[in-house]
Amino acid sequence: MPRAGLTSSAVTAAGAALADEIGLASLSMGLLAERLGVRPPALYKHVTNLADLLHRIAILGWTEIADTIRDAIQGRAGKDALAAGAQAMRIYVRTHPGRYAAANAAQSSGPGDPLTAAANRMIDSTAAMLRGYQLGPDQEIHALRMLRSTLHGFTTFETGGGFQIDVDVDESFAWTIAFIDHGLQAVTAHTHGTSTR
Repeated sequence: MPRAGLTSSAVTAAGAALADEIGLASLSMGLLAERLGVRPPALYKHVTNLADLLHRIAILGWTEIADTIRDAIQGRAGKDALAAGAQAMRIYVRTHPGRYAAANAAQSSGPGDPLTAAANRMIDSTAAMLRGYQLGPDQEIHALRMLRSTLHGFTTFETGGGFQIDVDVDESFAWTIAFIDHGLQAVTAHTHGTSTR
């Protein structure tokens, strides 16, 4: 049955949901049109082409991740914020693998691209997970890169079925967060001349 009143946002949301369901690589305008109950040409009134749709899904993905992390760490600091934010991102990637893949694959066209603002918003939310550790500006950048790389690697392996050894993955994730927390505490202690013991 045809869907009336489609908008760019509605098409993007439907495309994101379909990408999560079937995988980003399998997403096509034809499949999306079928899902929405319209003919493919109807979609081009709202998105330019598949590349434009993927770009819009990427913006949605980074925005949602930023908000998810922000909400999870509200009122928390230190390890509590780190663990809550990391788990929130992990759950998001497991739930929305298609839009997360789109976000990571997208390239910004410049400062005026909404993707740039969305990605910066995500970085700010991730950096907020580290604020309780009192890192210096340069150390915070190093820590942010480490944290993003670790979480990306873990969640990508997990959603891709990369963890095959019969050891509980939740325990591995908790171990990873504890390891990061100990490392960040050690950096803070070294910087401020205090002991972690």
